Amino acid sequence: MKKLLLLVVVVSLMMPVKAQETSTEKNVLKVNTLALVLGTGSIFYERAFNDHMSGQLGFGYLNYGKGDDRFSGLFLTPELRLYPKKNAIDGMYVAPYLRYNGLTLKVESAGKATVSSIGGGLALGRQWVTNSGFTMDLFFGGHYMSASVKAEDESGDDVYDAGLFDGFGIRIGFALGFAF
Repeated sequence: MKKLLLLVVVVSLMMPVKAQETSTEKNVLKVNTLALVLGTGSIFYERAFNDHMSGQLGFGYLNYGKGDDRFSGLFLTPELRLYPKKNAIDGMYVAPYLRYNGLTLKVESAGKATVSSIGGGLALGRQWVTNSGFTMDLFFGGHYMSASVKAEDESGDDVYDAGLFDGFGIRIGFALGFAF
C-alpha cells in the first residue's frame, strides 16, 4: 500500500498538467481511485461558492473482509474547502470535514452486528483542473471518530470492541473526475 501511494504521488507530481489561469467551471464530479484498492467506492461532488471557498459532499460504500468477518455499509463525508488563492476548485486547499459511517458486520461467530460512527477532521490537498475539464485531486489528512458497536454473541458479551472504530485515523486519496 505504501509503495502504491508513493507511486501515485510521484506520477501525479511529474505529470505535465496545463492548468487554467482561473477556473470558469463551478462543479466537479470525481471518484477516489485509491479507495477502490481498499474495496471502497466513493464519489464526490464539489461546488464552488466563491473565489476562495467550495463545498464537497462525498458518498461511499465499503465492502471489506477480514478473515471470516465482513464489513459493509455506507459513509457520508461533507466538507468545506478553503482555497487561499482566488481560484476555488483549482489549487491548494484546506478542508475541515465531518464523517458518518453506518456499517453492518457479518460476524462468523455471532451473526450480524451494526456500527455507527461519527467524527471530523482536517484534510490538505491540491486539485488540478485542465483546460479540457479533467480534474485530479490529491489529498491527505487526519480525523477523530466516535463509534458505537452493537454485536452480541450467545452469552450476551460484545463481540467487537468499539476501539476498532474509535479514535484517530487517516484519510488519503487521489480522485479523478471532470469539472463542468
